[in-house]
Amino acid sequence: MKITLKLTILFTIITAGILFLFAFIIFQYAKNDRENEFYDRIKIKSYVKGELFFDAKASPSTLQDIHMNNLKVMNEAEIAIYDADFNLLFHDNKAADRIKETPEMLQNILKNGELKSYIGDWQMVGEVYHFGEKKYIITAIAYDHYGYNKIDDMYTHMVYAYILSIVVICLSGLFFSKKAFEPVKDMTRKVNKITASKFNVRLDVKNSKDELSALAITFNEMLDRLENSFETQKSFVSNISHELRTPLSAIIAELELSLSKNHKEEEYRQAIENTMLDAQRLVRLSSSLLDLAKASYDPSEISFKEIRIDEILLDARQMEQRLNSENKIDIHFDVDFENDQEMLISGNEYLLKVAFANIFNNGCKYSFDKRCSVAVSFENNKIILLFSNKGIGINPEELDSIFKPFFRGENKQIAHGNGIGLSLTQKIIALHKGTISVTSEINKETSFKVILPLAAF
Repeated sequence: MKITLKLTILFTIITAGILFLFAFIIFQYAKNDRENEFYDRIKIKSYVKGELFFDAKASPSTLQDIHMNNLKVMNEAEIAIYDADFNLLFHDNKAADRIKETPEMLQNILKNGELKSYIGDWQMVGEVYHFGEKKYIITAIAYDHYGYNKIDDMYTHMVYAYILSIVVICLSGLFFSKKAFEPVKDMTRKVNKITASKFNVRLDVKNSKDELSALAITFNEMLDRLENSFETQKSFVSNISHELRTPLSAIIAELELSLSKNHKEEEYRQAIENTMLDAQRLVRLSSSLLDLAKASYDPSEISFKEIRIDEILLDARQMEQRLNSENKIDIHFDVDFENDQEMLISGNEYLLKVAFANIFNNGCKYSFDKRCSVAVSFENNKIILLFSNKGIGINPEELDSIFKPFFRGENKQIAHGNGIGLSLTQKIIALHKGTISVTSEINKETSFKVILPLAAF
């Protein structure tokens, strides 16, 4: 079922319920008003009859004739008068006697002063009437033809009006729900035009602050991210193909050269060494790609535990110097940590070693003396690591791009690399809810600042 139809049905049901409640209250009020008004009219008739009987001294036969004549043209009340001893003094139509008063009823009227009740659809009133110093009881009963007809007509009109209102509400709800969802249909049509080869289509955003505009903005932002992801993926495939092809081409060229003719032992040894270096580049590239994939996992799939930052840094230094023994790495602690809790962070030991080893590698690779240092400090429940080197620096225009996968700056001619290390490092730091930033001065110093939260926070 479409949302427009669901909204129409829901809107109709809610409005119909409100209208029904409103109509029910009005109808009940009208019924009560008719009832009370007719009781008042019966009381007036009973008082008039009492005055005629006692004050005017009208004879019972005359009053009975008036009653019978009025019955032919109007709704006349049937009235009876009793004394305090429950003796009948007068009755409009004793043969009919619709009330059939009992001593218990008369006693109840005398005790309470008034009695109102229904006998079938007829309304009955009993009251104490004072004449002189004596008490009398007057009972009156009548049928409200006019009032009941008005109520029946009102009920019929309300039913027709209610049904007509429901139809109008349903049609109006359907119209307005379709009108309200027209922008959604436009969005659907636009989205259906988006394909892998036509990814530049965006939803129109009107100058309003309604929910649909917010949805369109959010959707466009998502499309921007997806387009960027596709572009990154294309770039990744292109770059990885190039990175793999270069060492493979070199290996093939060396092997073909070795097989082309006989060479001296030293030349074969040199060819094997060159091939070994290219193979090692392939191994490092594949390892970096695997680590990049691990850093891109869902955080819930990666094991975290409390680890000491000093031990991770020492292991990362050992990892880097095992591969590049000429690199010199210094670790300094700028403050004296009061307890072990200030050294603990929550993280994945292997990934953090890879991240720090990558920073060490970059720092040593582009420094003048193959040296990189890291200063460890503590501030506002966070560990701050400042990696720095004295070297060629990074071009200011390239600072915003160095964390992109496979990006290599102007200094790529100085040292071998694949452009994955810093991108991988940023992913790992972000995975640990930390941040990494870089500052650099050409031919002076480059610094990477890593901030990680303590395990207790």
